[in-house]
Amino acid sequence: MGFDVSVFTTYWPLFLQGALLTIRVCLAAFVVGFALGTVLALLALVPLRPLRFLIGVYLAVLRGIPFIIILFLVHYGLPFAGVRLPAVFTGTIALSLFASAYFAEIVRAAIVALPKGQFESARAIGMSPGQAMRYVVAPQILRPLVPPSTNMTLTMIKESSVLSSITVAELTYQGLVVQGNTFAPFEVFAVVAGVYWIISIAVARAATLLERKAGGAQSKAVTRNSLADSFLSLERRPAS
Repeated sequence: MGFDVSVFTTYWPLFLQGALLTIRVCLAAFVVGFALGTVLALLALVPLRPLRFLIGVYLAVLRGIPFIIILFLVHYGLPFAGVRLPAVFTGTIALSLFASAYFAEIVRAAIVALPKGQFESARAIGMSPGQAMRYVVAPQILRPLVPPSTNMTLTMIKESSVLSSITVAELTYQGLVVQGNTFAPFEVFAVVAGVYWIISIAVARAATLLERKAGGAQSKAVTRNSLADSFLSLERRPAS
């Protein structure tokens, strides 16, 4: 038996529709998850033991539960609490929470890996905590963040296939629809696998370009702000 290409040529609009929804959901989950993860990482570094304990519990719980369980808890838990949302929104929320736990550890590890005293030195020369993070810490952790963040993003893309279990019409769900119409499971899921592979390759390529750009930016001379210059740009005065 040969490979039936008509499965793709006939149903490509459904595959495309599913792929686009997968990209939109993953993009939204990446933005929300990375932002939430960054906040959690910064809070985890605050010297307040109760706060660090609570964040540690949050991260341990989300990283220790399979994503499909998190998805079901969010999807069925919100209506139980009186909040009803479309499946695509509950799926995006669950994927964002799942990703935030891993992004938090990625960001925290990148900050901790910096040479000790970077933040304190910036504060010592008069920078505010926000200025220290923006001008000293952030430029140094950007490049180390890219590879693990890319791996987490690729994992998130693959985990998004679980959203089909709550009837989110993403790529895997559309594959199931086509399979039900054609009774050609091998051809259908070969196409689905190929589309996931293309999306993953595109993300990995974009991450490589970002890493090179970040490395190039770090190799250039750093432009200090006026506050830093007032402390660091000291000229030796001639002896009188």
